[in-house]
Amino acid sequence: MTQAKEQIRTAVVGAGIIGTSIAHALQQRGHAVALIDRDAPGRGASFGNMASIAVSGFMPISRPRVWMQAPGWLLDPKGPIRVAPGYAPRLVPWMLRFLSAGRPGRLRALQGQGAALCARALADTRALLGDIGLADHMSETGCLSLYATPAEFAADREALEMLDRFGFGYDVLDAETLRAREPALGPGLHKAVLMPDNRTLRDPHALVTRLAEVVKARGGRLVRAAVTGVERRGAAATGLRLDGGETLAADRVVLAAGAHTGALARQLGEPIPLETERGYHTQIGRPGISLTHALIWPARAFMVSPTGGGIRIGGTVEFAGLEAPPNWRRAEITAQRAKTILPGLRLEETSRWMGHRPALPDTIPVISSSARAPGVFYATGHGHLGMTQAATTAQLMADLVTGAAPPIDMAPYRIDRF
Repeated sequence: MTQAKEQIRTAVVGAGIIGTSIAHALQQRGHAVALIDRDAPGRGASFGNMASIAVSGFMPISRPRVWMQAPGWLLDPKGPIRVAPGYAPRLVPWMLRFLSAGRPGRLRALQGQGAALCARALADTRALLGDIGLADHMSETGCLSLYATPAEFAADREALEMLDRFGFGYDVLDAETLRAREPALGPGLHKAVLMPDNRTLRDPHALVTRLAEVVKARGGRLVRAAVTGVERRGAAATGLRLDGGETLAADRVVLAAGAHTGALARQLGEPIPLETERGYHTQIGRPGISLTHALIWPARAFMVSPTGGGIRIGGTVEFAGLEAPPNWRRAEITAQRAKTILPGLRLEETSRWMGHRPALPDTIPVISSSARAPGVFYATGHGHLGMTQAATTAQLMADLVTGAAPPIDMAPYRIDRF
């Protein structure tokens, strides 16, 4: 009788949308999976993201136009970017890399690398949702990008030209057509761009918890613990050290712990310029209006998403590290700005949230095997596109871990590119 082949044991660190999606994909490839996180599944950045599958959102943040606007944003107390004064010196090396990433010759390559992931995102997300019984969890309507003046629309032409170049569809709507599509919008908007393939999820936290439930139901382990390091024999990974003193044996280790991945990478001698880009949202339970589409106002750098729990408003960026307490003024600013385009919006029954997006200076995630430790893999740095790129990242990571040939060139996403 032929003996059954023993399953490969793979430990995935991080139970957010990236980690749970990877655990699910590896199970589909026959791996015995353990999913480890210090918190319950989906309680980090995945809990409070803007519920968006933003396939058009791959424009690198660093570029000359942003450089010119950034000083004014930083000096404005209500601006879309804030750097905590005490944290600014620590941010200097990251900012220098950020500026370097926006050089015109580099910018075009980064756009292509982002487009390669986002072009697959909608189909991969749809397949993932179908497999876990949440096929109806994603909207069929797109996202509207709003412009109050001709100057605002002209300023965003760079983004539209990028979409043209990579074959992502969109439609330009005049003010009358816009108001017909979204009657809750107030007067005074000049134009909008409809991005039909951008979608909205009903409840991102429910998606992550469902993924974790499926992983467990299919034989996976869910371990509630903080990971303190990677166990190795020689250079190769043999498991994880947990904060309770336990060692979890594994043949493969995937580090997908969001903004906390950097500390583990440094222990392995692979420092990456990973920052926490703190994001805020306000969730409104009884908004007094209804929306068909998600809304983005690029000139004011905020977003409004219809979710299963009402309406969610977010978009601000703050650099203040992993330990500083929340600055709830950041959430209040975006909520008040939303009322300028949604005059009927009622800011009642609200809740606020702050979380840590894992941000790399070139806006391109790390999806890579380790360059130093055989058996270790990384999936981090997705920034604003974690929910968007999670299902695609999971399939690419499953290819890397199992030795299959990925459908795209993975060199741009390697850990040692910095």
